[in-house]
Amino acid sequence: MPLSRLKRIESYPSAILLVIIVKLFFLLVSVPTSVFAQAQPKKATLITLWVPQAQFAGYYVAIDKGIYLKHGIDLKILRSGAGYDTFQTLKNGQADFAVLWLVTALKERSAGSKLVNISQIVQRSSMMLISKKTSGINGLQDMRGKKVGLWEGDLGIPARTLFKKNGIDIREVRQSQTVNLFLRGGIDVASAMWYNEYHVVLNSGIDADQLNIIFLDKLGMKFPEDGLYTMEKTIQSDPELVHAFTQASLEGWRYAFEHPEETIDIVMKYMRQAAVPANRSHQRWMLLKMKDIMTKAGDPGSFGVLHKEDYDAVCKMMYQEGLIRNFTGYANFFRGNHAGK
Repeated sequence: MPLSRLKRIESYPSAILLVIIVKLFFLLVSVPTSVFAQAQPKKATLITLWVPQAQFAGYYVAIDKGIYLKHGIDLKILRSGAGYDTFQTLKNGQADFAVLWLVTALKERSAGSKLVNISQIVQRSSMMLISKKTSGINGLQDMRGKKVGLWEGDLGIPARTLFKKNGIDIREVRQSQTVNLFLRGGIDVASAMWYNEYHVVLNSGIDADQLNIIFLDKLGMKFPEDGLYTMEKTIQSDPELVHAFTQASLEGWRYAFEHPEETIDIVMKYMRQAAVPANRSHQRWMLLKMKDIMTKAGDPGSFGVLHKEDYDAVCKMMYQEGLIRNFTGYANFFRGNHAGK
């Protein structure tokens, strides 16, 4: 075989490879950049109201089970607890999303901050006033002149509003993050959340039949608590991220309620990582009660919805009590799914 012909044959593989490389280059150039963007999850941050515990189980589950990643989000939950201001962290842009109480959101919105509710997690208040039967306090009127433990700031708004509306003067005592003052007899009445402090009191050795309890929502203080919030500018700049975050968070909560023991394992793992004392029995109680207050009775479709009638009622009450100067329309405040329900 002539040498020149042999050289042409040997060059064929290189020529074919070059053609393939050129075709691949033009193919990649023609692919929309959005395809590559979708393959890379968006980084986002969430700050809750307190340290890791089952009150926030859905978010930890959604991280641990890859639910946020499935929705295209690489989520980090920021450190919270004593000394951390959840709202300021959101307002300053250090967090993309935050868990806030409705009363806090309404106050800050009235003050000019453009934050919006993207999912109402807790549908009804779980706040309670508890007293020992031996104190002789059998109802709200019996609390006149008594030492009542109230939390500082926004957490104390529902109880303070209740006493004011009923014209009841109490001896207000600042209540810390524990119920030790109540257990030691330092106050007559303690503020408690059904999913948290009430169970702590029971675990201290006091039986339920030794206590008188008053649920604030049954006395007209229908203040929905935990909700998911973001700033209006976040919705404007990246509505897809907000929608994906909301859907993933609710999916995390559904998984948590369907797999309670696995969920408690996950929550306790994050509690240990944050050096928070972890009690499995207490976390189980908390998760069970969160499931109860996250859906309105007889309305499973209420999951994640801020109902207009609830919003209007809280706005009216806070306005009448001078806690807010004004309030925005429901459609401007709630941007979650099924808005207007």
